[in-house]
Amino acid sequence: MFIALRGMTVHVRVEGPPGAPSLLMLHSLGTALAVWDPQAEAMARTHRVIRFDLRGHGLTSNDSAAEPARGSMAALAEDAFAVLDALGVGATHVAGISIGGRIAMEMAASRPDRILSLFLLDTALEFAPASNWEARIEAVRAGGVASVAEGVMARWVVDPALPSSRALRSMLLATPAEGYIGAAEALRDARAQPLLGRLSGPATVVVGELDQATPISAAEAIRDAIPGSDLIVLPGQAHIPTFEAAEAVTAALRTHLSPAPAGDALAAGLAVRKAVLGEAHVARSQAAATPLDAPFQDYITRNVWGQIWTRPGLPRHTRSLLTLAVTAALAREGEFGLHVRATRNTGVTPEEIAEVLLQVGAYAGVPVANHALKIAKEILAEMEKTA
Repeated sequence: MFIALRGMTVHVRVEGPPGAPSLLMLHSLGTALAVWDPQAEAMARTHRVIRFDLRGHGLTSNDSAAEPARGSMAALAEDAFAVLDALGVGATHVAGISIGGRIAMEMAASRPDRILSLFLLDTALEFAPASNWEARIEAVRAGGVASVAEGVMARWVVDPALPSSRALRSMLLATPAEGYIGAAEALRDARAQPLLGRLSGPATVVVGELDQATPISAAEAIRDAIPGSDLIVLPGQAHIPTFEAAEAVTAALRTHLSPAPAGDALAAGLAVRKAVLGEAHVARSQAAATPLDAPFQDYITRNVWGQIWTRPGLPRHTRSLLTLAVTAALAREGEFGLHVRATRNTGVTPEEIAEVLLQVGAYAGVPVANHALKIAKEILAEMEKTA
């Protein structure tokens, strides 16, 4: 799809089930959203994966041909937030490679409430000396992106003869000079100091062992700047490992997005419970808790919401459908009604509720399905009035 925002027509791709946790993936300088293809395909089974071509890259175009695609890290972060806003996404996990990782950190520093976690691949708090960027910018201005392609590819990949390496080279050569220059200027001007003390986890930092552009020392600096973050080094890999080490990068990303360990189950469960049932409902439940039911509230938050709803094996949208089916079949009226109301947060549609209740009628009996249908109709009508 294409979205008009901030003086651009932005190329956006959204994959994965509605209602699933969001994952924004930001690409590197001189590539496009396709650089994340292997990981996006895998993660779209459990997450709502959002990718877009950065300004001046891929199929994203500036609406005014007279304006070059200039950018700063702050502006690039605002581009990303604008895409999320246009899609109706509040908080999201963010994965970024190279400049994409630096943009992700800029986002986390400026609006931490919008960032659930960071997956930072072959990136840095600040990049090469300004003089290096100036030389590259001047070369691209004089001879286009092709003038720097050989040097760039030598840093990006281990084996330039691979089909995936040739695809990366094609992405690089297809990048407009002005788009490349604008992003390069943002990298030139990026500094670590504004981020220090403003970043928090969960975060995973991943770096190729042979990365010359953002070496292991740069990854260690990020790890040290984000309390509790993890560092993973990919043996024998260079600056763009998403194709050459696709399985290793995907495994690291999947581990990063896995359910919280047992010690974090209460916090994770509370976050998911709020996301599904709504902040207001959870706040009312907590305020009304007494010594009689407080232990039970802790139990369901920790074990049901924190250990079941956070599992990556099924997207949140599917878990919502299953919960509706089970509570309808067992005639659990209160829980069924609660989860019908929750569909405004899980992405389940009235049409899908109708299909679920047909299935319930076939396998659990017409009376329970008919009664659940009556409850759903009343609640959906009420929700429509208050929308």
